[in-house]
Amino acid sequence: MRSKKALLTLLILSLFGLSGCAALLIGGAAAGGYAVGKDERPAKQILDDGTITASIKTRYAADKYVRALAINIDTYDGVVTLNGNVGSYIEQQRAEDIARNIVGVKSVVNKLELRRAARSE
Repeated sequence: MRSKKALLTLLILSLFGLSGCAALLIGGAAAGGYAVGKDERPAKQILDDGTITASIKTRYAADKYVRALAINIDTYDGVVTLNGNVGSYIEQQRAEDIARNIVGVKSVVNKLELRRAARSE
């Protein structure tokens, strides 16, 4: 029984190695660990900031005025920064209002820019 588990484990690791996934998994984990290691925030704050970002993205996806994929959200120590291009002032303000009303958000820096409509000549 033990040799079957070892053989299966070896087979799975070989498949990952052949497909290049092992390097991706190991490299991704190393990069993530490096980023966390260089971040000055405590682990709880990093987790809280990630939760804030995820909550905002979820609310954007459910909102009929905000195009969730057009907005980049960065959260650091409870301060949310919004970047991207939006189609209207309503979308710009709605995105800010949603972010501002998420639990844990201290402030919102709205760097969203209005896209100019293409002129037809």
